[in-house]
Amino acid sequence: MRPLTEEETKAVFEKLFKFIGKNIRSLVERQDEPHCFRLHKNRVYYVRESLMRRATNVGRDQLVALGQCIGKITHSGNFRLTIGALDLLSAHARHKVWVKPSAEMQYLYGNHVLKSGLGRITENTPINVGVVVFSMSDVPLGFGVTAKSTSDCRKLDPSGIVVLHQADCGEYLRAEDDM
Repeated sequence: MRPLTEEETKAVFEKLFKFIGKNIRSLVERQDEPHCFRLHKNRVYYVRESLMRRATNVGRDQLVALGQCIGKITHSGNFRLTIGALDLLSAHARHKVWVKPSAEMQYLYGNHVLKSGLGRITENTPINVGVVVFSMSDVPLGFGVTAKSTSDCRKLDPSGIVVLHQADCGEYLRAEDDM
């Protein structure tokens, strides 16, 4: 487990900024206990500093995971958020989308959010920005990127795509072998 390099840190923060904006500072500089980002086997972990210090006694070969896995660095050097980051994103999200109960299962099967399944959307949400998808009872289901802005959603036909799917809670079952 090692600290992120400058390029890796930039890639992680750019992706997180797309979803939570300037709330990134509150992730690292927490009042209760400081946290940090660490890389282990191309996976980025969000770890309490005290836990990270205790883990230095464990060899790299024996260490499986530490903290909360929020994403992975691809072979090309890009950062990809995984569903493990949903708790962090939902707590600090700038833009949110709520889906109707009839569309929840479609989203959890890996499909995009259509206009017909859209319950609510945060006002003034621009296009191509990260959003967290919630059920109507405020349970976070996943996250994605907006395909249309809030004003464009009002004029869209019912079969139009509003949010492009990136990750959802159903991935734990669909990608069980990869995790």
